Amino acid sequence: MEVHGNPGPRRAATRGAHYARRVPPLSLLDRAAGALVGSAVGDALGAPFEFGPEGAYSARFPRPGHGGEMCGGGGWDPGEATDDTQMAILVGESLLERGGLDPADVFRRFQRWAAADPKDIGLQTEAVLGSGDPWDTAADLHFRTGGRAAGNGALMRATPSAVYFARAGREATMEAGRRLSALTHGDPAAWEGTAALHELIRVALAGGDPLTAVPDTLAALRPEHRDRYATVLDPGWHPDLATEFNGAVWPCLGSAVWAVRTTPGYEDAVRAAVDLGGDTDTVAAVTGALAGAVYGLGAVPERWTEALHVPLPGFGGRVLRAPELAGLARRLAGGLTAP
Repeated sequence: MEVHGNPGPRRAATRGAHYARRVPPLSLLDRAAGALVGSAVGDALGAPFEFGPEGAYSARFPRPGHGGEMCGGGGWDPGEATDDTQMAILVGESLLERGGLDPADVFRRFQRWAAADPKDIGLQTEAVLGSGDPWDTAADLHFRTGGRAAGNGALMRATPSAVYFARAGREATMEAGRRLSALTHGDPAAWEGTAALHELIRVALAGGDPLTAVPDTLAALRPEHRDRYATVLDPGWHPDLATEFNGAVWPCLGSAVWAVRTTPGYEDAVRAAVDLGGDTDTVAAVTGALAGAVYGLGAVPERWTEALHVPLPGFGGRVLRAPELAGLARRLAGGLTAP
């Protein structure tokens, strides 16, 4: 869920070592499945700890693999993914069914989902989808009225489109991220963060190290937003240095990259993301997408995927589980058109 505001008090945190990436030799399909399942797992793992303090996850589960880590809570069943993954699936299914990016179709799917009273929906996203304005002006009008529209709500649903457009190259991948972000977020800062995540996932899917791709990714952002992202993606940045709550797009992306940079694998990266507190489901979802693309589906613990399930309000009572998500990701990886 996206939230946007000032950070609360934070306890001192270990800054963490930087790990040399050991990028395993995996297929595109395995990395794609790792990205989408990994994002959903991070979402479900982080949901019960949303708005909680730093370190809450490790305090409850100090020993990995012991004690039912997919615990549920805060209105979520154990293993239940939130609006983050629900909206991501809607994007992915639209891309496949329409044979490419059809923004009006994506917007209609979002509206249908929002009208079905999902358990959670970002305030900004809800306002745009319920405004009654046309799909191509609703987010812009909301931004012009409120002046704040840089939440992480577009970042959280980015994985399917990043996978779908990956083989089209950097420019097409990043532009698709911008266009999808603009459906609900009128602030161009949100577009650039979503574009950056698309590019980092694209590099990982191709077997590269996304952390070494940060300078080129920054260079491909629009100049007026480059400095903001350069700050949070710098190797010396730590989430404790954030000037905004991690419900905003730039500290959310920076926190996810920090979690991948300072851990040796998928599981540790997602645990670190949840332990940051705040908007834990979305930060962990973004972290899980990037780490899953790097380390592949096999790195996502089975004890987490077993309980994973994603209800889709408004779509006939459908509930997707890890195998369905992996299949969706593989189909997306096989689809390739320019946006």
